[in-house]
Amino acid sequence: MGTFCSVIKFENLQELKRLCHWGPIIALGVIAICSTMAMIDSVLWYWPLHTTGGSVNFIMLINWTVMILYNYFNAMFVGPGFVPLRWKPEISQDTMYLQYCKVCQAYKAPRSHHCRKCNRCVMKMDHHCPWINNCCGYQNHASFTLFLLLAPLGCIHAAFIFVMTMYTQLYNRLSFGWNTVKIDMSAARRDPLPIVPFGLAAFATTLFALGLALGTTIAVGMLFFIQMKIILRNKTSIESWIEEKAKDRIQYYQLDEVFVFPYDMGSRWRNFKQVFTWSGVPEGDGLEWPVREGCHQYSLTIEQLKQKADKRVRSVRYKVIEDYSGACCPLNKGIKTFFTSPCTEEPRIRLQKGEFILATRGLRYWLYGDKILDDSFIEGLLV
Repeated sequence: MGTFCSVIKFENLQELKRLCHWGPIIALGVIAICSTMAMIDSVLWYWPLHTTGGSVNFIMLINWTVMILYNYFNAMFVGPGFVPLRWKPEISQDTMYLQYCKVCQAYKAPRSHHCRKCNRCVMKMDHHCPWINNCCGYQNHASFTLFLLLAPLGCIHAAFIFVMTMYTQLYNRLSFGWNTVKIDMSAARRDPLPIVPFGLAAFATTLFALGLALGTTIAVGMLFFIQMKIILRNKTSIESWIEEKAKDRIQYYQLDEVFVFPYDMGSRWRNFKQVFTWSGVPEGDGLEWPVREGCHQYSLTIEQLKQKADKRVRSVRYKVIEDYSGACCPLNKGIKTFFTSPCTEEPRIRLQKGEFILATRGLRYWLYGDKILDDSFIEGLLV
């Protein structure tokens, strides 16, 4: 009992609160529905356990579920790793290259960014993911990416089970030309007949699970390819945006300089090993990083400081002419504004007529920027 209590600490129990969020609830619900229905369909109506193929198929379904959940919970509970509170570089002169975080009362280490949701500076922050209700960063980038790979593979297997279950069970019940399809239906002939008949409720549930599996395969599969693209370049989503702005800044001012991303090792394999290791622990300590020749540890942070200064110069100031409540999807601002609401957890800023905002970038119906309030800025999303 003493050993058990030493493993489960108060901090671990506090982390369980991450499950009480719409993202994990939906994600775990989809996993539960697809895996459960795949096992039920397979055992009862498609591939019985008393056959060798059925046993192997059932073990594979359990294997997919375990691996998906393992990497999902790893990504959620291990977390991205946070910059220690009140952290500062060992060499005091290096603070001139770093931004200071007033919330964490620490300097932002290279590649780290402050997350409003986590309320901490995150090491090698990629993004805050609502599906795991945590940030994706230094410590959990590998687990998160493996989850994005395994979830579509498991859903493809489940989708095959759903399609074959419906096909084999409905083959002899429908008569609109299916008898012309040349498919061996020997797997559908069961002796004895299934204990539970494949009724309308089973058909509807299987069809619903098939839709979830196909949707997950497409959506999560696209996210996996996006993640692998930036991993092979040893970047994060935020750093890709910083690099894009760096090139835009150089072009805008017609500067005689070339921005070189400092963390690209010049080899996809070496970049890959920065995230994926046999031990499961990423390389480095999350505070200092290997850089390519010609760059130094603070090349990217210096560029960020330049962009921060440039942001105030090139931002556009607007005066608010209509009140905005800060709603995520405001119905009273028009249908187009409602349906083009960005799919992000960025805070929406409540605005009142006569206030001023500083827009840094924008979409057609939405702006990203700061609310000017007593010479200070409140960052967020504006309608």
